[in-house]
Amino acid sequence: MNYQYFTSESVAAGHPDKVCDQISDAALDAALIASPKSRVAIETLVTTNRIIMAGEVTCPKEIDFEKIARRVVKRLGYTDPIYNFTDEAKVSVYIHRQSPDIAMGADKDGAGDQGMMFGYACKETKELMPLPIMLAHRLVEKMDETRETKKLSYLRPDGKSEVKVKYEKGLPVSIEKVVLAVPHNPKIENGELKHDLFEKVVVPVLEKAGFTIKEEDLIVNGTGQWEIGGPATDTGVTGRKIIIDSYGGMARIGGGAFSGKDPTKVDRSGAYGARYLAKNIVGNGLANRCEVQLAYVIGQPEPLTKEIDTFGTAKVSPFVIEDLAKKLLDFSVRGIIEGLDLRRPLYEKTAAYGHFGREEFPWEKVVKF
Repeated sequence: MNYQYFTSESVAAGHPDKVCDQISDAALDAALIASPKSRVAIETLVTTNRIIMAGEVTCPKEIDFEKIARRVVKRLGYTDPIYNFTDEAKVSVYIHRQSPDIAMGADKDGAGDQGMMFGYACKETKELMPLPIMLAHRLVEKMDETRETKKLSYLRPDGKSEVKVKYEKGLPVSIEKVVLAVPHNPKIENGELKHDLFEKVVVPVLEKAGFTIKEEDLIVNGTGQWEIGGPATDTGVTGRKIIIDSYGGMARIGGGAFSGKDPTKVDRSGAYGARYLAKNIVGNGLANRCEVQLAYVIGQPEPLTKEIDTFGTAKVSPFVIEDLAKKLLDFSVRGIIEGLDLRRPLYEKTAAYGHFGREEFPWEKVVKF
């Protein structure tokens, strides 16, 4: 870690791209409830009063995709016609069965696609995640909470955060700037908005992490005004927030997004497996920082590549680390799916506030050796 400053961003659950991720993953959960062996690859697009779902689903039961989309949109707070996007928006569904050429490989426990995935862990936070992305997630999560609980009832769905962290000798030492953006009732002046967000969002989140900033180091709504957010302002698409979903730019990423894909798609399961290994290496005190690369070939069960980099922070020999990896998990496609119990409906919750650093998910468990 040679940066003096590092900045990461996150977005609220009501951000248009995250609306799409949550709809796609809610559809995945519904398919897995119907059958754990369901195959799903769903993309969602949202714009002014319009929701479009497309992709491939193989499931023994009929799924009401329109109902799922409307439920998610309502849950996210898009119920007021002023947003020009609500749970009454037109829904178009273009979903068909999975290609038999892809299914042929997945049926034999092979990867549902080719690609490379990265997992990362470091000792910057108790979650073993980079500090900038964890704070960015917690800020938008807190901002959403203050709107949903009416603590700041004038806030509207959508929003973003950005956190600039100062590093010395590879360790975070202070928070330099926090940026928040959120649409709100125009009756509220920007000065009042900034003060309220500082007191009710920024202070509690940073204090819990052991940091403070002055109110002057908070930037709110950089253009000075934001009244209407959501898909009518900015069209959303599934899978456009892969940096936010992973490590905030601190680690490498593969080329594939996570949401809307069942675990035979290694873009998702491989990334979870790689995080699981990296976190367990750091969590067991074998290194202070770790990145794992996995790569797969479509239709093939075993990884093409499994490599571990501890960036010179290892406390033990590479042989000890490799031994832990062998004991921890079988990194075949089937091994990851079964070892992490991924054929169950847990994915809608992953689609906002990051896929990593949240203890409720099985790839976050540290097994002590």
